[in-house]
Amino acid sequence: MVVTGFGFAILVGTALLMLPTASADGTSTNWVTALFTATSAVCVTGLVVVDTAMHWSLFGELVVLGLIQIGGIGIMTLASLLGLLVTKRLGLRMRRTAQTETKSLDLGDVRSVIAGVIAVGLTVEALTAGALTARFVIGYGLPLGQASYFGAFHAVSAFNNAGFALYPDSLTRYATDPWVCVPVLVAVVIGGLGFPVLFAIGRRLGGEQRRWPLHARITLLTYGALVLLGTITVTAFEWTNPDTLGPLGTGGKLLTGLFHGISPRTAGFNTVEVGEMHSATLLVTDILMFIGGGSAGTAGGIKVTTFALLAFVIAAEVRGVSSVHVMGRKLPDGVPRQALTVALLGVGMVIAATLTLLLLSPFGLDAVLFESISAFGTVGLSTGITAELPDAARLVLVVLMFTGRLGPITLASALALRERGRRYELPEERPIVG
Repeated sequence: MVVTGFGFAILVGTALLMLPTASADGTSTNWVTALFTATSAVCVTGLVVVDTAMHWSLFGELVVLGLIQIGGIGIMTLASLLGLLVTKRLGLRMRRTAQTETKSLDLGDVRSVIAGVIAVGLTVEALTAGALTARFVIGYGLPLGQASYFGAFHAVSAFNNAGFALYPDSLTRYATDPWVCVPVLVAVVIGGLGFPVLFAIGRRLGGEQRRWPLHARITLLTYGALVLLGTITVTAFEWTNPDTLGPLGTGGKLLTGLFHGISPRTAGFNTVEVGEMHSATLLVTDILMFIGGGSAGTAGGIKVTTFALLAFVIAAEVRGVSSVHVMGRKLPDGVPRQALTVALLGVGMVIAATLTLLLLSPFGLDAVLFESISAFGTVGLSTGITAELPDAARLVLVVLMFTGRLGPITLASALALRERGRRYELPEERPIVG
């Protein structure tokens, strides 16, 4: 149902974007471009093969915006509902739910989940749009109507971690403007943390819950550590690069470093030219994009919980401990296997797509690998090769965006739901590992 629902949304979006009224010049857009754009919007990726503001008319831009909203809010809702389904209590009032890679909830019924996700999304988008609109009017003299539209578009794109912008250079013109960058980053982080974590924060602040749920603690600590790591490495590696941070002042360098430490989680906006970054910076960005953000949020990737759980499993194995303990809790035996399966299948998809793109396009490994991970993690950052890829390569990215966006969610839920006891065991024999 999840795959069919999002597939149907993409097909409807493709049909709408192919209409002559959707393009700025009044001609019909070819089906590959329309399909790529619709998939990128529904999967909240942000990769584009045509300039959003130049190619699409107002109607086309509103279609893209609607697809982003459907994809972002819809994925948060479906991911949260899958978390309830995993507990086998769907439709019943509940106090606690089990946690899988996808999410950990402490909610009531299904209606509460849907209402909560929509309320959080619309509230964050409205506040971000208001802040951006005020800045565009006061700081840049835009007419109120245009400023409101620009503010709303980028607010929806930011909260849903979509990365679509109405400027051909994304947000590079605002690289040193904290009044634009900070609201965008706040919306990105809130959307990327995931609804279960936002719900836990709300209950904690409201005094309804004394102890942080394990999922929330893992997500917040890991997310924060990766943001810090990304900010430090990007800033340090690009500090003297004349094509990125070099010409900026100290404040501008720090703000831009912070922006690009958070953006790969998976916002997709950029305030410097990604294609001009050093290879070391691109590799760090690859890692951040692959990990992604929080579960049941608008971010993609294998999720920070999956990454953290694998780290805990490795630590337990190195210490020679048979069970995995995390922050005063013991993980169920199936959780490490689920995390390992999600991560390795993600690696497999990226490798297969990278190899295919290398065969179909003239670009080198750095750019192609970056593009593949960006598509799988639904990030939207690019070194600038997306528009130059042949149609066959674009279709590969369409498949990768779709499977990367829905794969980890549906896979982890399916693994949890398929857990069952074995009535017999085979003779044990240990192979050599390592």
